[in-house]
Amino acid sequence: MSEFLLELLSEEIPATLQGWGVRELDKMITASLKEAGLKHGATNISHSGPRRLTLVIENVADKSPDISQERKGPRVGAPEQALAGFLRGAGLDSIDQCEIASDKKSEFYLAKIEQKGRAASEILAQAVTDAILKMPWPKSMRWGRGKLRWVRPLHSILCLLDSKTIDLEVEGIKSGNTTVGHRFMAPKALKVGGLEDYEKKLSAAFVMTNAKAREQAILDQAQKLAKKAGLQLVEDAGLLAEAAGLNEWPTVLMGDFDKSFLDVPPEVLITSMKKHQKCFSLRDPKTGKLANKFLLVSNMIATDNGKAIAHGNERVIRARLSDAVFFWEQDKKVPLEEMAKNLDDIIFHEKLGSQGERVERIAALARELAPIVGADPDESERAAKLCKADLVSEMVGEFANLQGLMGRYYAEQQGESKAVAAACEEHYKPQGPSDAIPRGPVTIAVALADKLDILTGFWAINEKPTGSKDPFAIRRAALGVIRIVLENRLRIPLRHYLIIEMAQIIEFVHFLGVEKRVHSMETLFSEDFDTKLVSDLHHVEVNKFLSFEIGDVESRAIQQKIENLLSFFADRLKVYLKDKGARHDLIDAVFSLGGQDDLLMIVKRVEALGSFLETDDGGKLLAGIKRAANILRIEEKKDGKTAQNLPDKGLLQEKQEKDLFAAIEQMEKASSKALDKEDFAAAMSALATLKAPVDAFFDKVTVNDENPKLRANRLALLAQIRSATTKIADFSKIEG
Repeated sequence: MSEFLLELLSEEIPATLQGWGVRELDKMITASLKEAGLKHGATNISHSGPRRLTLVIENVADKSPDISQERKGPRVGAPEQALAGFLRGAGLDSIDQCEIASDKKSEFYLAKIEQKGRAASEILAQAVTDAILKMPWPKSMRWGRGKLRWVRPLHSILCLLDSKTIDLEVEGIKSGNTTVGHRFMAPKALKVGGLEDYEKKLSAAFVMTNAKAREQAILDQAQKLAKKAGLQLVEDAGLLAEAAGLNEWPTVLMGDFDKSFLDVPPEVLITSMKKHQKCFSLRDPKTGKLANKFLLVSNMIATDNGKAIAHGNERVIRARLSDAVFFWEQDKKVPLEEMAKNLDDIIFHEKLGSQGERVERIAALARELAPIVGADPDESERAAKLCKADLVSEMVGEFANLQGLMGRYYAEQQGESKAVAAACEEHYKPQGPSDAIPRGPVTIAVALADKLDILTGFWAINEKPTGSKDPFAIRRAALGVIRIVLENRLRIPLRHYLIIEMAQIIEFVHFLGVEKRVHSMETLFSEDFDTKLVSDLHHVEVNKFLSFEIGDVESRAIQQKIENLLSFFADRLKVYLKDKGARHDLIDAVFSLGGQDDLLMIVKRVEALGSFLETDDGGKLLAGIKRAANILRIEEKKDGKTAQNLPDKGLLQEKQEKDLFAAIEQMEKASSKALDKEDFAAAMSALATLKAPVDAFFDKVTVNDENPKLRANRLALLAQIRSATTKIADFSKIEG
């Protein structure tokens, strides 16, 4: 068993592609080894940096195993074309090299293929060559007169197996056993053996090969310098990883800037220094405020201890922060209402209008949502109308990641209430599963309106997410709604507000020009309407739409879209609850009841149902209910009609069927009372009372009695079980 070491040395690789590159290299080469049958041990992909991708594979076998196999060919007498194809696939020259075998049907040709194993060096040489030539870089380039495409010009290939060079050549670049050290401090060639020798010699040549080690070195130096200055590092994992990807021998230095820049919001300073100079910010631990100092990462040890490097960075930082101050001062001169007017010039989506038109829809919906989430309607509408205004500000134009945050600062500057200012910043939340959710009532109203508009709008124009694509982040919007509702314990009838938003979208389409309007309506309902119905829909009034007084076909089509969107919410809710340990089949059982659009109540039903089924009575009753459903399904199919669910009390003969009939009536009364109070635990307790009478019924009573009247009546009794239990959950959806 031998160690394989590969280093691809090039010009500087973008920091974001280094880790990806070495992982892709590992995937491609190990796939080639697997295909060739060459066994190997673990791979090490922790070595990547600004100029090199390094892959190590341990315990590589000396050769691939010999292969002996038989391949069945065409029947004897088959056409020449079929025989020729078979011979090519088997790697044979003549049909005479095959044997003739037979089975019960006919005689056929049989090729016996003996393939000798190949040396590991031969297999690895081909694998490395293929990986270099086929590497799927997101962006690549050509240089000189060659045809090779690589992320940056490739200089050398170090390729060793058991410290011996594997010979290969790619576009005139021959493999060898040498690399080079730091570009400035140790640029001479280094002859290396295995991984240990490689790391040792490069370290002596001022190159840290391990990406995580470089990150830790930067962090340690930064914290040490910050502590010495009595300050605290503003940690940033993304910036740390990027700095490690830019420097082979990271050396942290400190610089400062004029205190007057601290009048600008701290996030602006942090973002500006990070974006333009990859510098870390510092804060005063006593006040928590930003300090007028920063940390930069140099790629070398300077003879003057970095004074010139720090001074150069200070000059650039000064210019960049001056730009930020200019943006800040210019933006403060323009009220948010004036900024918001420019949203009309920004297209949100060609079929859904401009950002300005979208903001109007969000504002109207936020006002509708306000009372139900405990927010002031006027404040909610005001916040919604201002929440996107900072998108046209100078600051957000320069630093897109500050959208929302700058809206809050500008709102505070012009004297808006705390609730409105907070909504401007936080209405985008949550932007991921670990992101905090909005807590203020006004923010909740705006955040929900924003996300419901996205969902309803793109659902209306049939731009739904697919299995692999979700360009408009619709799944994230749905999960955001779910988290906001559940984690704030809100009672929101989703269907009602989805209808309101759909009505706004239809109203928006009404005000387009005639030709655009026809086209847009056809697009809007292309799955559901023909041309005549599209024409008819032009005359729909929104208030009639809200009460579903429009034509039956149009109403059904619109409702179908809403129900389809609610099903999408159900799927997202399954994902959310599955992460919390809930069962997806229980969610199906509750959603299948129809009309389920109160997410909080759905979760409470699911929790109560799950707790019930974990009990002994619950599990056994489930089996009884499913048995009743199976009998009904078989017998109804046989009869060609659905069994009535009102048995004739006079035809009940056996004690067990009389007891079951009485138990069902009592259970229905108790469960209905509990469901009216939304006491789902009590409803489950009422359901549990059926367990004993159901068991007794199936033990003693024959459903398919010879007397057709008794049979029909007993089927009606089972149908009554189905009808009564379905008010609580659709037990047919439950597994087990």
